[in-house]
Amino acid sequence: MEPPGVFAAEVRALTIGLVFTITLVGFEALAISTVMPVVSRDLGGLGLYGWVFSGFFLGNLIGIVIAGDRADRSGLAAPFAFGLALFAGGLLAGGLAPGMGVLVSARVAQGLGAGAIPAIAYVAVGRGYPPRLRPRVFAIFSSAWVVPGLVGPAASGAIADHASWRYVFLGLLPLVALAGIMTLPSLRRFPATAAMERTEGRNLLALQIATGAGLVLAGASTGGVLVRAPLAVAGVIIGFRAFARLVPDGTLKLSPGLPAAVLVRGILTFSFFGADAYVSLALTSTRGTSTAVAGLALTAATLAWAAGTWTQERLVYRTGPRRLVRLGFGLVVCGIAGLGATMFSTVPLTAGIAAWAVAGFGMGLAYSPISLTVLALVQAGREGASAASLQLCDVLGIALGTGASGAAVATGDAAGMAPRSMLLVAFGVCAVVAVAGGGAARRLPSALVVQPTRPG
Repeated sequence: MEPPGVFAAEVRALTIGLVFTITLVGFEALAISTVMPVVSRDLGGLGLYGWVFSGFFLGNLIGIVIAGDRADRSGLAAPFAFGLALFAGGLLAGGLAPGMGVLVSARVAQGLGAGAIPAIAYVAVGRGYPPRLRPRVFAIFSSAWVVPGLVGPAASGAIADHASWRYVFLGLLPLVALAGIMTLPSLRRFPATAAMERTEGRNLLALQIATGAGLVLAGASTGGVLVRAPLAVAGVIIGFRAFARLVPDGTLKLSPGLPAAVLVRGILTFSFFGADAYVSLALTSTRGTSTAVAGLALTAATLAWAAGTWTQERLVYRTGPRRLVRLGFGLVVCGIAGLGATMFSTVPLTAGIAAWAVAGFGMGLAYSPISLTVLALVQAGREGASAASLQLCDVLGIALGTGASGAAVATGDAAGMAPRSMLLVAFGVCAVVAVAGGGAARRLPSALVVQPTRPG
């Protein structure tokens, strides 16, 4: 019997609410990436540019673990509501920030709340939709970025150029309230699936990972070698063991199946978002474009990501995740190379926009098959824990990727390097990591087996 569609009566409210929430996330991510060059000029502190992104995602690390854990133990509605409240508070503080230091702190708070959104959405997909519908649900989630991709960069760039970047932050607050109104009622039908247990240990591990990652990034961008080395070593010591305890056994060894899927996701997000956060800065600083024009590259990548996701929806059960993810990594490498070439005046600006669209299409092909792999292999009733592990690597990859690129920019700025030179270093690191990710994707399953649908 053919399963009901994603807009069937029993799941319609859930689908609409989650899609709207992801639309909100899309507006926030694309808008802030677009206007950050203007924010940096206004508040000063190019050395903290990367921390605006890394701080957000380090906060995400903690929020994801808490939300995923609570989803199994207390249902989906409460952690989602608390996350939206923190997200709104971070937007408010960011919009009123007097300096880059305050903005970074606001982004950490915002990231804590934002961690609940992907974790809860992922669990809701696992519990609310039959396996055959999940690729389509993820494709629809990707399509929720289309409107933000079309409107967000251009609108936020125009607002920043002609009014104030602060309105970009503050203007998102009504959407947060609307997301809560639309989504919370449908999440209340998902009760707890695991017995209540003490979770402080897992939350402390998440804090240790975020602290360790922060120290590594600080060590990569702060002071001389006598300062950098101790910070980096301390960060690895603090974060490594905690990370190993929060992800599936075998993740660090890239064991085939679920462990490999979790780690490959982090490699994927490192390589793409480490470059994506600097697209606007690269084009405005080396080609002299406006933020609105630079935002076209982000728009192209977003639309291409959606197209890639719909493509994988049709192929993933026929070709398997391994081939799609490896192809996706290859396209990300090509996109990063094209973006780097566009910083030279002899290369047309349209080539950079097209190149970043190629990278976005690669992400669309690779991202959702990893999610489907984890859902196919996870133990029933433990979707929250699997969501926490997957999103943990997801966000840690973004934090480390944007942080590594930020370290290259900060170091180059302190040394008086030209913007093109320091950005080429940052993009080169991301491309090398993407090549390694294509190799690691060999450990993914060659095919997905659809399990019988569980009732409820």
